[in-house]
Amino acid sequence: MTVLLEADPSPVTGHPWFGRYRLAPAAGAATLRDLLRHEIRDTGYWYQTHLPAAPIALPAASYAELFRVSRALLDLVRRTALESAATTEGRLTAYRMPPSEQQLFLADQFTEERYADCVARPDIVIGPDGPRFLEFNVSGALGGPVEFHCRMEVWRRLYTDARGRLPFDYQHPFAVRAEMFRQLCAESGLPPRVAMVGSARDQGGFTRYFDLQVDHFNSHGLLARFFEPEDLHEAWDCPPRLRYGLGLRDFTIPDWAELGIDTAPVQTALDNGCLLVGTQTSTFLSSKLTMGLLSEGRPWMSAAERALVDRYLPWTRVLSHRWTTRGERKVDLVEFTLAHRESLVLKESIGMSGRQVLIGRESDRADWTAAVTAAAETGTSVVQEFVAPRTCRLAMVADGVDEPYDTEVAPVFGPLLFGGRPAGLFARFFGDGREGIVSVAGAGCSDDCVVSI
Repeated sequence: MTVLLEADPSPVTGHPWFGRYRLAPAAGAATLRDLLRHEIRDTGYWYQTHLPAAPIALPAASYAELFRVSRALLDLVRRTALESAATTEGRLTAYRMPPSEQQLFLADQFTEERYADCVARPDIVIGPDGPRFLEFNVSGALGGPVEFHCRMEVWRRLYTDARGRLPFDYQHPFAVRAEMFRQLCAESGLPPRVAMVGSARDQGGFTRYFDLQVDHFNSHGLLARFFEPEDLHEAWDCPPRLRYGLGLRDFTIPDWAELGIDTAPVQTALDNGCLLVGTQTSTFLSSKLTMGLLSEGRPWMSAAERALVDRYLPWTRVLSHRWTTRGERKVDLVEFTLAHRESLVLKESIGMSGRQVLIGRESDRADWTAAVTAAAETGTSVVQEFVAPRTCRLAMVADGVDEPYDTEVAPVFGPLLFGGRPAGLFARFFGDGREGIVSVAGAGCSDDCVVSI
């Protein structure tokens, strides 16, 4: 079987960053559909009509670049968020956080800050000038690890040769995360036990999403258990030798609020010595306002850090009635935003799955003007330069199609970082040629593992 094919990039939307080669499909359409859907079954994942027929393959240099820059920028994001105020209370005020986010903080502020960035995943597109980081997702509940695991189970089965070798390299998020927890347990003087805190109600009523993760922990030197919030008292209200002093916070406050799930048991567990990562301070790191502050520049940044930000972050500003810089000139920010609708994107500071994003070129002038005017008054949104994504060629399968076919996709890359270590590369994209906000949840897009060749 021929494993590698010529990338054959689009002369209009392609980019050399994606490399010269891609992986050929290793099975027929029916087999691929059956395997991919079987592995991700009962995890609460959305049904996808278009599925990848092979992993996305990148040259080693491009693959490494995403992780190298992600780690450097995450450090700057952390510093930017923490220096916004000296205390949690000050940051809540500075970021104008809604009441829903003003909970689940640890009493020990050092510990709260120390473990805020344990789990992170930026969203990156490849623009005309290479990678551009659109935002940072910093949360124990970010998407990618389980999806990557399920997809990679299929790719390993199909691409492993008779000698047990794969034609590509990758990191597995479960393995890297288990090592992170082993190190955290050692650092904290705790036994190797991990509490997985979430709710099956957030996963379509199924526990398999959590079972996959718990099983991996348990088979790799850690004792793990999944806790619904109603059972979380069993993690701390027990003899010391049975306590779970460390865990993963695999839920978001907005998701639980929509489902009517009470977060009080989590706060009680935190108050009784359970450390759940990433801590609530991650909300400041995830805020789009942090991207705006970082893009505008901080007084403590070195020339090299400034150059890194200028190269990899699209121009982003916290929207309010003020003057700022755009290139070499000073502009009235609100007037500039109103006048340059087709080259800008408006984003609320807190949001998931693209729900609080307005793309200027996809909006009419009246809607754009109303949204910008309202956002300028609250000061809790950013305006960001629109990055026209470049594409790569990928084999796909779709419902009702007998054979894999090639198409151009514009992936949003999500390098997973656990404890600052590369932990696998996840990608989302539209497999049917559509453009717009890429989000698996409800947007009908597809996803895939990304590997290095």
